[in-house]
Amino acid sequence: MGAHISIPVYERTVGQRLAFEGERCTDCGTVAFPPKGACPDCRNDAFEAVDLSGEGTIYSYTVLSPGGAPPEFAGQAQAEGRYVVAIVELDEGPRITAQVTDVDPTEVAVGMSVSGRIRRIYEEEGIVRYGFKFVPATE
Repeated sequence: MGAHISIPVYERTVGQRLAFEGERCTDCGTVAFPPKGACPDCRNDAFEAVDLSGEGTIYSYTVLSPGGAPPEFAGQAQAEGRYVVAIVELDEGPRITAQVTDVDPTEVAVGMSVSGRIRRIYEEEGIVRYGFKFVPATE
């Protein structure tokens, strides 16, 4: 189905889509992003809120061509051609999947430093969906 997110789910999670707000487990200190119902390491369900930097490195990536794009991204793929989707390991530990922009796909590499930005992801059901994309970090 692709990246479809219903309006009620999107509205419930809009806070974590517009800021790098995570959780730190009060037992083992593991940082989770987006927030989870239980710690991914020790299964504790007590957390404290933590603001994340949005900085990280590319852990893994793939380059999607227009034919491989989910329906929500077909317009972007048609306009831009190939684009990069990566697993980014944030400096605080969590790994998240997001698009990498503002760089030629041939220049993306594992270990590349990136910085998170809030950007338009796609529009569906008359609602523009915002979320994270990453750009090469400026030193």
